[in-house]
Amino acid sequence: MQRSLRVNANVIYLMGFFHSFVLIVPIFVPLVQAHGLSMTQILQTQALYALTIACFEVPSGYIADIWGRRRAIIIGSGINGCGFLWLVFADGFGDFLVYEVLLGIGVSLISGADLALLYDSQKQLEDSEDAGPSASKALSRLISIEAAASGLAGLGAALLLLLGDMSVLIAAQAISGFIPLLLGFLLIESPRPRLTQSHSANTAAILELLLRGKPVVLWTAFAIAAFGLMAMYAFWIYQKYWEMQGIAVEHFGYIWALFALTVSLGARYASYIESKLGWRCLLILTAILPLVGLLGMAYAGGWVGVMFGFSIQLSRGMSLTLFYDALNRRIPGDFRATVNSLVSLAVRSLFIVTGPLLGWSLDTQGIKVTLLGLAIAFAPILLAVIIGLGVRIRRESQVLPLLKKGAGQQTPAAV
Repeated sequence: MQRSLRVNANVIYLMGFFHSFVLIVPIFVPLVQAHGLSMTQILQTQALYALTIACFEVPSGYIADIWGRRRAIIIGSGINGCGFLWLVFADGFGDFLVYEVLLGIGVSLISGADLALLYDSQKQLEDSEDAGPSASKALSRLISIEAAASGLAGLGAALLLLLGDMSVLIAAQAISGFIPLLLGFLLIESPRPRLTQSHSANTAAILELLLRGKPVVLWTAFAIAAFGLMAMYAFWIYQKYWEMQGIAVEHFGYIWALFALTVSLGARYASYIESKLGWRCLLILTAILPLVGLLGMAYAGGWVGVMFGFSIQLSRGMSLTLFYDALNRRIPGDFRATVNSLVSLAVRSLFIVTGPLLGWSLDTQGIKVTLLGLAIAFAPILLAVIIGLGVRIRRESQVLPLLKKGAGQQTPAAV
């Protein structure tokens, strides 16, 4: 069984790689604009994508907890592949809406289930004599791999554009999009107690955990939602921003690769930075970096403005590792996929309402006003989140000082 679980982790890493190796992402905005869509329409398709996830996210996470994470991941990967295949024939606004619905259903089935299966598998290995990497390191490794895959997709997109047009990228993505489905059949369901309570009792237990059980869990969820929403906005601004700076589409892939590498490095070394600076300083740094990036992009132009985007990406990498590790350490294995899905739902739900407004602002107010507006809006939000989370972490550490032997620094994940 231990050997199977080690294979499990490696398969999830590979699946994470190919789920993030999406060749069309680095040039998606120009690709869709070539089919006649405005930024408002593009963000409307993303709002539908978020709405689809909002409808399926929590039910799919709960299904993964009840019926098995492996099944949810396999079905979601298959639907994802069908979505990329549909993109081969997409030509108008309605076709892209169908594409986003398919991807939304697929992602909602995978999201939460993959993290939960990886975390459960590594926890099983930690309890064995042949432990392998810890669950927190495995989570950090997965985030780094996914970010690196996104970077390689950027390089792949740039190279394929040299060989042909965007249709070549779409065809290549349709083929690679089914690789996670094939890998999914190699997964092994991690042994864990099966839920025996009624659905209503399980729902009550989850709400009790989030709202009253552990305050750090709720505030960590707030942090993931706030930082995740800001990163999502930046994601859809980048390509339009590069276009406005006169950067050729052929260079988008290279920039995207460097941006993704920055996320990967931030995720990989978040724990190291935390050990050197302390968790309080890391929280502050994670909140300051994206605000600096937004302001720098607003006031600087050309390649200098592009460079400021790296600070947003660095914060993204650090926050993913910091907050998701802190969250998963405090969630019982029975409900891990459900709670991860709930957190993702919070981000998507906020984007449903605000995404089209972002597109409208980019079309009518311009890139600078939009960037400044985001910086002004998020400054108090991030301040409130890091203060609230910091207070709850300090209180928890005073009540339950569960520092591991040999750990010299209190951290949100270790406390």
